[in-house]
Amino acid sequence: MTTAPASKDIRTLRTIAQAARLAPSVHNTQPWHFEIGTGSFDLHVDRSRQLHALDPTGRQLTISVGCALFNARVSAAAHELHVAVDRFPLGESQNPVARLRPEAGVLSAEEAKLSVLEPLLQVRSTNRRRFADEPVPDDLIDALVLAADTEGARLTDVRDEADRLTIARLSQRADTMQYQDGAYRAEIRAWTTDDPQRLDGVPARAVPHFDAGSGDEVPIRDFDSTGAGWLPTDTRSSHNQCLLLLGTDGDHPDQWLHAGEALERVWLEIARHGFVMSPLTQVVEVAGVRAALRQELRMSTYPHILMRVGRAAPTAGVPRRHLEELLADPLAQP
Repeated sequence: MTTAPASKDIRTLRTIAQAARLAPSVHNTQPWHFEIGTGSFDLHVDRSRQLHALDPTGRQLTISVGCALFNARVSAAAHELHVAVDRFPLGESQNPVARLRPEAGVLSAEEAKLSVLEPLLQVRSTNRRRFADEPVPDDLIDALVLAADTEGARLTDVRDEADRLTIARLSQRADTMQYQDGAYRAEIRAWTTDDPQRLDGVPARAVPHFDAGSGDEVPIRDFDSTGAGWLPTDTRSSHNQCLLLLGTDGDHPDQWLHAGEALERVWLEIARHGFVMSPLTQVVEVAGVRAALRQELRMSTYPHILMRVGRAAPTAGVPRRHLEELLADPLAQP
């Protein structure tokens, strides 16, 4: 006979769910829901929120859930809850995709490191503004490389000028190819909003007004399909800025989940040091362009996210759905 989890434990797991829901996701689709079970916290993929034109394989979907998993781990550590993590406990084709199991004992040294990131969960955001002409310190880049490695991923600091120009060229090619696809443009319209009451999608206040004056060499995605973007047009995304490529040794769902955990860990570390990040993912979303990127940059890993890192003025965060919509909770049962 199983015993229902204690109310105190459920409250802690609800707090973990609150942290998980703050994770970044592709187009702010928030493609997840959570379940508190008997001594466990489960993360499920919500495939009804998959972007089929942009992400037909579900790779970006899985990376997004990996970000939520990392937030859950950070929150558990911040509440001094030692957890075991099962990834794909029922296999890669079934939910849940991850399970946290609280266990007796003190935090490990690695969990203690995660706990210091908890205050950054509500600070981290995508910043699509123009970045300052200020280099990212080498010691920070080294720390970011280590953070990704700890989560089973590989972060490459792209410094070679020829490689940077290759990234710019391939990013422009992918951006053009995507906008020639009517299904892709329809997805952009569906997931961009100027409705202040909407709790998902990319709000107009978080994107630049798009026209010929952006000055981008590595294009920022044009979410401004209705001309309602609030941020300045002049974004100047350049191949000369700090460009980091996140990849994994394999290209299967388990590696995608690790890529999401690594992405969020790196992102939180960037925020902790007072810098900001803008993901530039068109170059890895078009299959042929992604393959060309891997070949032309002589990569042994499979690229998942291109990051532009620097300093910029703050930008508003994006909304999140209410926890009640996302969580199956024993305390809410009659």
